Amino acid sequence: MNSNTIITGTGSVIPDVEVPNSAFLNHEFLDENGDPISHSNEVIIEKFQKITEIESRRYARPDQTSKDLAAEAGLRALKDSGWDKENFDLLIVAQNFGDIENNSRVMEQMPSIASRVKHLMGIENPNCVAFDILSGCPGWIQGVITAEAYLKSGLSNRALVIGTETLSRIVDKHDRDSMIFSDGAGAACLDIQKSSEIKGVMGKASVSYTKNEAYFLKSNPSNNRKLDRNERLIKMKGRKIYEFAISKVPGAMKSALEDAGVHLSEVKKIFMHQANAKLDHSVGERLFKLYDMQPDLKTVMPMSIQWSGNSSVATVPTLFDLVRKEKYQGHEVNPGDILLFASVGAGMNVNAFVYKV
Repeated sequence: MNSNTIITGTGSVIPDVEVPNSAFLNHEFLDENGDPISHSNEVIIEKFQKITEIESRRYARPDQTSKDLAAEAGLRALKDSGWDKENFDLLIVAQNFGDIENNSRVMEQMPSIASRVKHLMGIENPNCVAFDILSGCPGWIQGVITAEAYLKSGLSNRALVIGTETLSRIVDKHDRDSMIFSDGAGAACLDIQKSSEIKGVMGKASVSYTKNEAYFLKSNPSNNRKLDRNERLIKMKGRKIYEFAISKVPGAMKSALEDAGVHLSEVKKIFMHQANAKLDHSVGERLFKLYDMQPDLKTVMPMSIQWSGNSSVATVPTLFDLVRKEKYQGHEVNPGDILLFASVGAGMNVNAFVYKV
């Protein structure tokens, strides 16, 4: 009999506030030197949408923070699994910026978001260990990899892994890149199940590049030099991240497939971090090229970036929840399907895992 790490349920929260690209028409966009960008906002937005395919994004309500989104997504995953909230012993929350109240830039990290989420979910069980993972956008996948290690080692019996973020609270409104980011939360329940066949998490890969790449994403002051220079907002070197992603992510995905003993031709769906459409498509194309295959990304790679934006650690579990529970834009998963999950982000971290439904 095989001990398989199985996803027994999922849940997600797609925030209520929809922000279309037109909402940025009156923004004052500045370059890194604090100078006005020569193009009009209409042109800036048009170019942005062409590259990213983002037409709108979702923001949390003023009364919500990361912990609120996470707790709701977690409760939905528990309900989907049929678990009692007192009957699991590992709660991992992937996040990057802590809890940020509306109209505040203060990133609250103590107590951990996992502790806050456990409290908000009303979980009393002291044996439910709660901790955060800070691993950039790959945080939720890293949480799944970590949870599997706990489950396989016997340190845990059941795990809940949540990815949550409110990036809208930490963006620089004077930076064009602010249009990429959004809010959300996604969650999954995992446990060990015995079976004669191998299923669940089959293989994985995780790497970190820091020699030259550590600060491709970091926190810096606003492009508006009149604002507080001690304030730290999310910043990224877009071109370098793109070049890094297309050169490193396909190899990590291939390593996960090899670890699972699976060929790319067997994969039914690829759940890629929703960074931006150009990056995701380029990574997918490079992966298929490694196998000398012609990509059919519209069939194999569901996307949500167009309407939800980049919600960091929440993109992968949210997209998986949508596809798993409904025929999302023609995509669905069925028993026996082999899935490939992958992400890239701050650190720079890259990871992937292979899963058989």
